[in-house]
Amino acid sequence: MKLSGPLLSKINKALAKDLLAVSKRLAQKDSTIWGPGTEAASFLGWIDLPIKSRELMPELDSLAAWARTNNLSRVILCGIGGSTLAAEVIAAAYKREVIVVDSTHPAQVLKASATDLIKSVIVISSKSGTTIETVSHLKYFTAKLIELGLEPKDHLVIITDPKTPLDISSRQQGLRVVNADPNVGGRFSALSAFGLVPAALMGIDVSVLLDDAEVLTQSLAKDESPAVSIACLLFTETEQFLNLCDLNSNLPGLSEWIEQLIAESTGKNNQGRLPVVISNPSEAIEDFIIGFSEGNFDVIIEATLGEQFILWEWITALLCYLLKVDPFNQPNVAEAKERTAQILLDMSNNKFVIPEPILENSNYAIYSNQKISKLHDFLNTPALYFAVMAYLARGQDGEILKLNSVISKKIGKPVTFGWGPRFLHSTGQFHKGGQPNGCFIQITAEISPQLEVPGEHFTFNNLLMAQALGDGLALIERNLPLIRIHLKDTRKGIASLLLDF
Repeated sequence: MKLSGPLLSKINKALAKDLLAVSKRLAQKDSTIWGPGTEAASFLGWIDLPIKSRELMPELDSLAAWARTNNLSRVILCGIGGSTLAAEVIAAAYKREVIVVDSTHPAQVLKASATDLIKSVIVISSKSGTTIETVSHLKYFTAKLIELGLEPKDHLVIITDPKTPLDISSRQQGLRVVNADPNVGGRFSALSAFGLVPAALMGIDVSVLLDDAEVLTQSLAKDESPAVSIACLLFTETEQFLNLCDLNSNLPGLSEWIEQLIAESTGKNNQGRLPVVISNPSEAIEDFIIGFSEGNFDVIIEATLGEQFILWEWITALLCYLLKVDPFNQPNVAEAKERTAQILLDMSNNKFVIPEPILENSNYAIYSNQKISKLHDFLNTPALYFAVMAYLARGQDGEILKLNSVISKKIGKPVTFGWGPRFLHSTGQFHKGGQPNGCFIQITAEISPQLEVPGEHFTFNNLLMAQALGDGLALIERNLPLIRIHLKDTRKGIASLLLDF
């Protein structure tokens, strides 16, 4: 790998020396690095993955051979957050196709199931084995396969930790199950079964990823460690924001994987670092820009994908030491899940009270804890950053991405974007646990028809709305400014928003 850029001259040498000592402890899996009461003792297995994941190779080879023999040439990956982001980056880097279902939006689920399932292997990926989105995907695809006269065991592959409810039930049904390392947290799992199983099924030689990561690991606890250098800069040269840019990189999507890793790991105790993914350096509001190829960046990290994965995991662990937060928990992710469950229960019992909009026109209705007379007024709300959270169909409603540049040009502040509900397992933790200085724009929409979740008391439509409302409640309870814009027609509503903001 190669590290360059003008900001490297600002590395604090005294801090780097201290952090190098911590890095050596990290190499030895010292769980006391982050202080007492953390979850570190149970989640340091990622450090060994470049070597330990080689134990998966016979199982991965067998899975890949089974898929080839049965002409399963299409990979559908169902999961959310760390269970899918790394695999999606791997697919893009190797120019392979993978259909990712990381949403509860009916359109995204239907689009995936409209492919030729006879030629598809469907990977169900959940560390806990209880992730509501992924369990719902499993129920849906199982029913769909049966409807087509196909045996689920001939098309499903399950990735989960040992002894989870998903592990136990899947084995009872005779499904193929690959157990992940239980000592590796979801966002640190790129080089575990969660990243490697989908890669192997796509025909990728995962040993190259492991080889590259292993070689780089040997330098991360030594003098001039790139992990130490970057962690120091993220601590001293910015108090909150950093820009990530994939421009001209051969690793598209890497920025979004890093965004999840850093935001969810650091965003706690009212502090953290919030990555802002930009497509071009000219979009940066703050000066700190990290790029992955030659360009107008403050820091340039040129490395293979295996090197990038292990490097950023080390950077994040060291940065959390400097910030004095636990890198391995995500307390506010669980909080949003609990509110979602309660709203779903209220919906099923007809106890859910539909709120009244504060403003409404022919294209959308507006709900907010702020007093505004028109949509544009919300941009005047005091904040250091704005977050657009779109509970729309990724891959179908891409026009909404233009809203970022529309807003950032008008307010001159960083604007992040997240597809709901997947951002709940990423920047969603930072929104509620990081610096309390954000302004939040939720976008929901009318969706028809209802798409049933087999065996459940709710539909995918219900689940998606409950997730938006549950997260909204968590933000409002913190007195954070929130606006929810409910589109009556998605296409027309998006066009109207781009003009009205």
